[in-house]
Amino acid sequence: MKNYLQQTPVVVLLALVSCALWGSAFPVIKIGYAALSIQKTDTASQLLFAGSRFFLAGIIATVAGSIAAKRVLVPRSVPSVIRIICLSLMQTVIQYIFFYIALAHTTGIKGAILESLNIFFSILFAAIIFRMEKLSARKLLGCFIGFAGIILVNLAGSGQMQNLDMHFTLTGEGFLIISTIGSAFASILLRIFSRYDNPVLLTGWQFVFGGAVMAVAGYFTGGRLTFPSVQSVFLLLYLSLLSAVAYSLWSILLKYNDVSRVTIFGFMNPVFGVILSALLLGESNTLRDWRIPAALVLVCAGIIFVNGKKRQPAC
Repeated sequence: MKNYLQQTPVVVLLALVSCALWGSAFPVIKIGYAALSIQKTDTASQLLFAGSRFFLAGIIATVAGSIAAKRVLVPRSVPSVIRIICLSLMQTVIQYIFFYIALAHTTGIKGAILESLNIFFSILFAAIIFRMEKLSARKLLGCFIGFAGIILVNLAGSGQMQNLDMHFTLTGEGFLIISTIGSAFASILLRIFSRYDNPVLLTGWQFVFGGAVMAVAGYFTGGRLTFPSVQSVFLLLYLSLLSAVAYSLWSILLKYNDVSRVTIFGFMNPVFGVILSALLLGESNTLRDWRIPAALVLVCAGIIFVNGKKRQPAC
C-alpha cells in the first residue's frame, strides 16, 4: 500500500480529486448561503453553517473509514485524543474561524491570494522547523511559479489590480495569515500524527471536535440556520461529503509522501474554484479570460518543479 500511494500517477490523481472537490466548495457555499438566506456580513451564521458541515463530515469520514478498515475507528488512548484535539485546533478551528472573520475585512481577491500562502508555510515549516525534508531552490521556484498562477486566476475577469494594494489590518489580512499558518501546521501535524494513528481516524474525529466548537461558537454569537427546501439540505450534505472525502484522501497522501510533494497541489484549489464557479454560477465570461489558461500552465509548472527529481550526474 505504501509503495502504491507513493507512485506519481496515484499521487497526482488523488491530489487532483481532492483539489477539485475543494474547488467545488467555493460556488456551492455561495449557493448554500443564498438557499439558507445567510448574509455576507452574518459571520455567526456562517460559522454555524461551517461547523455543522464539518461535524457531519467527521461522522461521514469516521463511518466510511470504519467500514473500510473493518473496525470501529475511535481514539483508544489519551495521546490519540490529544493528537486529535491539536490537529482540530489547527485544521478546523484556527484556520476557519480566522478565515471567516478575515473575509469580512478584506477583498475576495486578496483573501484568495493570501490563503494560498499556506503552501509556502507548509514547505518552509516542514524543512526549517520540523526538519522533515530539505528546502531546495527547485521547491521554492515551484512555489513562486504556482503563486504567480494564483494571482492570475484571481484577477481573471476583473483586472482589478487596485484590490491588491498594500493596505493591512489585523482583523483582515492579519487574520488571513494566521489562518494560513494554522493550515500549514495542520498538514505537518497530520504527517507526523499519522505515524501513530489511522489518518482517516484523525481526519474524522478532528472534524467532529472542530465542527462542534465552530457550531457552538456560531450559535451562541447569534447564528441561526433554517432549511427552507430539500435543496438546502442536500447542499449541506454535499459540502460535508466533499470535506470528508477530500481531507481523507489528503491525509492518506500526507502519511506516505513528503509535505511539499502533496501540498503544492493546493495551488489547484482556486483554479478549480474559478472554473467551477463559472460553470455553476453562470459566470461564463470568466472562462474567456486569457488569465485562466495562463494560470493553469503556471500552477502545473510549479507542481512539476516541486515534484520533479533532480537529475543525477552520469558516472
